[in-house]
Amino acid sequence: MLTTAATLLALAAPALAESPAPYRDRPFADDVVYFVVTDRMANGDTANDKGGLTGGPEQTGYDPTDIGMFHGGDFQGLTQKLDYIQGLGVTAIWVTPPVVNKVVHKYDGGLSAGYHGYWGLDFLNVDPHLGGNAAFKAFVDAAHARNIKVIMDIVVNHTGDVIQYRECDGSSMSKPCPYRSKGDFPTTRRASDGAAINPGFKGDGAAHQTVPNYATLTDITYAYTPYVPAAEASVKNPAWMNDPRHYHNRGDSHFSGEDSLFGDFSRLDDLYTEQPAVVDGMIEIYKHWIREYGIDGYRLDTAKHVNPEFWHRFVPEITAFAKAQGIPNFIIFGEVANEKPADLAAYTGILGLPSVLDFGVAVAARDTLGLGADLDLWDGLFRADRLYPGGDATALQLATFISNHDQGRLAFKIRKANPKMKAEELQARVALGHAIMFFSRGVPTLYYGDEQGFVGLGDDKASRQPMFANASKQFNTEERLGTIGPRTGDAFQPSHSLYRAFASMAAIRQAHPGLRQGRTVMRYFERKGPGLLAFSRIDDARGEQFLIVANTDTKPRSVNLDTEGPGTTWTALHGACATGQGTAYSVTVPALDYIVCRKG
Repeated sequence: MLTTAATLLALAAPALAESPAPYRDRPFADDVVYFVVTDRMANGDTANDKGGLTGGPEQTGYDPTDIGMFHGGDFQGLTQKLDYIQGLGVTAIWVTPPVVNKVVHKYDGGLSAGYHGYWGLDFLNVDPHLGGNAAFKAFVDAAHARNIKVIMDIVVNHTGDVIQYRECDGSSMSKPCPYRSKGDFPTTRRASDGAAINPGFKGDGAAHQTVPNYATLTDITYAYTPYVPAAEASVKNPAWMNDPRHYHNRGDSHFSGEDSLFGDFSRLDDLYTEQPAVVDGMIEIYKHWIREYGIDGYRLDTAKHVNPEFWHRFVPEITAFAKAQGIPNFIIFGEVANEKPADLAAYTGILGLPSVLDFGVAVAARDTLGLGADLDLWDGLFRADRLYPGGDATALQLATFISNHDQGRLAFKIRKANPKMKAEELQARVALGHAIMFFSRGVPTLYYGDEQGFVGLGDDKASRQPMFANASKQFNTEERLGTIGPRTGDAFQPSHSLYRAFASMAAIRQAHPGLRQGRTVMRYFERKGPGLLAFSRIDDARGEQFLIVANTDTKPRSVNLDTEGPGTTWTALHGACATGQGTAYSVTVPALDYIVCRKG
């Protein structure tokens, strides 16, 4: 399988070499993405494990025995593993936010560190724990030299927790302040005593998101009394981020209704993204990363928690700036944590985003491979593509995934529902889920470690295992599928059966444009329980049709399918394919396996 992948890449090399930057010309629909939590990939320089800080975990954030702290991964290590990543057939690497983070947050349950990148303080520089600016630049340049894009995870909704509220105990991380609504605590009047404040302020509606309107917002104590501790008065960068006037300051969100936009995200400081000054500031920040590092795309964290007007400016201005910098296919996709295809499509249109993460694929894989759900889930998912702005063309740009850093791994989801399932069957189901992801519409997005059989014990930080040797008892004792050697060592085995399987899938997809850009036609799905799922990818321009049939059952299944188009000759790209009779086609698929057949 690896030989096939390597051969295909080698055959493609002469054509790619004709362009000085071929990755710039490649549309997102043609990519295979590998998503990494940088701190957990590889430790290339142990000298930066503590980020240049002194003291214990509370001061440095470094504690490899704790799954919620820095473990030592950095961009030097990620650069050293580019051979390993490229061997999977990956063409784009998505990295967690590299910006300088608040080192630790204190919770009632203890400490947690900003190893993941989502607690940004200095938005213009790379966290020293990850190697700093020079290491990041070297990584981006090395990836580009291999024709691999770099997608940077970015946050515009919030910063690390610095602003506190007088009405609480002085530490909003240890005791969250509940959200105070606009109705109960209006911006233009303090609800508790009725005293008029900010009388000239007209509200946050789209028509009022102007500099003169927000100039009248002089009193920010409408909900709470925010303040910045003296020791952290200037910790944020750029400097405008240190001013509490640029934040909503309404307390902790419940993630529903108005507080989904105006509340603090799990106690993190919620930026006032309706203000033109904030919009201008964030656009300048993310122009900086394109200008200085040549970033190829952005994944937008917590996109649905930001007002649409922000994105209506941000997306076109960033896209235009990237194009002016010689990046014509700049990638932008947003995180909208919603599993319903209709809702994902609606958010895509409302927010004006070119693409979003397809949570629907993750849920369909979990439910059909782990919970025995009916396969019509996939039919409903594909039929909903027409709801996206641009319809099927937009669906080709969706970032599809079945595991990630927030939702957990597919292997964990299946294991949780089936605790007695044999490891061999669990591994087969994980491989099958990836096959459906690779060959259906959208951009397949691998989550680091899935190719090494990582399972995990939950979502969030329980799904962010180091790929390198570590001191965490939990990570070193949890299940790992198809493990080669001890679990306590490095997990970079190209001989792992899942690694080889994913590399083969990527190679097949890379070799056939119709599997990347062809339209989708559902052929068959089992009405009740496990069984066969069949769909075609049709390349009208080249006169080719590809038939993909997955078997979610634990025994072989056969079916006669109606296909379209002239010709009877089918070529097997994976599995066994027979010669068809007219438009009819008979297939047999082994248990928990799949076939890919090409006609034309």
